[in-house]
Amino acid sequence: MRDIAVTFAVFATLPFILRRPWIGILVWTWLGFMNPHRLAWGFSTTMPFAYIVALTTLIAMLPSKEPKRIPWERESVVLLLFVGWMLVTTIFAAYPILAWPQFEKVIKIQLMIFVAMILINTPERLKALVWTIALSLAFYGVKGGIFTIVNGGVYRVQGPSGTFIEGNNELGLALAMTVPLLYFLARSTVHGWLRPAVYLATVLTAIGAIGTQSRGALLGMAAMGLVFWLKARHKFLVVVLAGLSILMIWMIMPEAWYERMATINTYQEDQSALGRINAWWMAFHLAMDRPLGGGFETFQREMFYLYAPDPSNVRDVHSIYFEVLGEHGFVGLFLFLLLAIFTWRSASAVARAVKPDSEHAWLGDLAAMVQVSVVAYLAAGAFLGMAYFDYYYNLVLIVVVARVLVREAEAAGKRAFGVAAPAAGSPRVREAVPLKVRPDRHSAAARVPVGSVPRS
Repeated sequence: MRDIAVTFAVFATLPFILRRPWIGILVWTWLGFMNPHRLAWGFSTTMPFAYIVALTTLIAMLPSKEPKRIPWERESVVLLLFVGWMLVTTIFAAYPILAWPQFEKVIKIQLMIFVAMILINTPERLKALVWTIALSLAFYGVKGGIFTIVNGGVYRVQGPSGTFIEGNNELGLALAMTVPLLYFLARSTVHGWLRPAVYLATVLTAIGAIGTQSRGALLGMAAMGLVFWLKARHKFLVVVLAGLSILMIWMIMPEAWYERMATINTYQEDQSALGRINAWWMAFHLAMDRPLGGGFETFQREMFYLYAPDPSNVRDVHSIYFEVLGEHGFVGLFLFLLLAIFTWRSASAVARAVKPDSEHAWLGDLAAMVQVSVVAYLAAGAFLGMAYFDYYYNLVLIVVVARVLVREAEAAGKRAFGVAAPAAGSPRVREAVPLKVRPDRHSAAARVPVGSVPRS
């Protein structure tokens, strides 16, 4: 029955995607994050649903009358450069037979990220995307939180097999990144009856992240908590939700969990931690010797023999930073870090731009919560090899779309006063410009406050 239900649900969306291609992005995101077909046991587990939806979306875009322009913000430019550099490193990869299949997986994700930049071009579509991402993972967060409570934290919470979030470490990272987005949705929803349910999902997702028993997820949650409090407008509410989550975790989790988490401070005695450090040194020495890195899937026994301090200790790299360094060299790591820096700064610029407009403060709240999610990713990712996790690149996508929406509103406001919009590269006025005339009802400016976001 699950196979039939998932198949029917996916194919039922195709006519809607053909009429409105942006719906294809939501379905693609749902399939990529929730992986509903992986919850079945029959034919649907191997059905190429994502490929079918992506192909339908691309076909539907061709006759669409909507503008088909990629927003070339600094984040999208750096992301394109990063993808291009990955192509170069794959061409010269140490293990091309292994590298090319992985490159194909990564390029498919990045292709749909750029397609989403084109199609997600209104506030309503952006909100729908955030809801899709958050609820897709909240399914596992709520389920995992209840599972942890019922079983007293004895068993690890795992993700669906054959997906990005299959392991407890990967799921823990994803759930930690989802907590701030759920909080944003709870604060921004206009349906009062829905708000308590989303708050409850936020707390259960936080418990589910801890229930994975992932030390990386714990570090991500800890780093995220401080930034969460700093970025949230309603700090008392954040303290209440955090306190409730911590109290429940303290009451639920067994002694074995505390012992496992305590090994963070005694990593010298942990063979797993020592293996990771050995792999990190291998990645560093490899990048020093090969400017292009080793290409995808370079962490093989032969490379450890050549570059690792302990050639016999062969383990996965377990770090987004050293994963990129080993596979794409220092240039790749630079582009990866630059993308994170630009995303953070642009999110701050969006929040500043809409701050004077209380009616549309949701856009600033979203940008702030994206920053919190990025912190969770960068902190937990330091001990987890998920450099190509599509969740992170969707956060970049959200910031790019937010920048464009605010800039379009700013330009519309200037035209309303008879002032030409500044040319690309010219200085931007920091003050918000009030919009006094009614804009065209089809424009994004009709729904977004007029603010100022500096162009990269």
